Amino acid sequence: MSAPPDLARDAPPRPLIVTLRLGEPAAAQFSALRRAHFPAHRNWLDAHVTLFHALPGAAIDRVLADAAEVARSRSALTLRVERVLFLGAGVAYAPASPQADGLRAELARRWTDLLGRQDRAKRGPLHITVQNKVAPNVARALHAELVRHFEPTDISATGLEVWHYEDGPWRAAADYPFSGPGTG
Repeated sequence: MSAPPDLARDAPPRPLIVTLRLGEPAAAQFSALRRAHFPAHRNWLDAHVTLFHALPGAAIDRVLADAAEVARSRSALTLRVERVLFLGAGVAYAPASPQADGLRAELARRWTDLLGRQDRAKRGPLHITVQNKVAPNVARALHAELVRHFEPTDISATGLEVWHYEDGPWRAAADYPFSGPGTG
């Protein structure tokens, strides 16, 4: 009689998510908005900008090596938060950044064979989600409030983060600060 399979060991590796880490004080400001408006039972992490949603977990060594190399070659990125987005069931801020777009394009070229449909598809604007998975009327009310007080601003991204997606929660895999030329 054989032993039962080890389901954890035999399961395919969890997908990987790659995000931009926000610099202070933006990280504190947007994370506070998440804590105030994101459903608490779904809010597992601080504010961030997702660059890739689902890279194969089996490619973790390659993803980590590339993320580390790219982060070492970059200094902090500037993002211009230009508007507040209504997401239907949530609200986000939309930062624009040619630097962030170039960084994502470089990683996408490296990972062409790893990209799933969502990460290959034409992407919408970069965004910092502060509310999600709520009733549309709740999202509309927050959107109206945030738009009323909104002023465009510049923020920074200070590194790349790699996460394991665990059917809801995310677990940190690595954090690579931007440490290239011009980094203080």
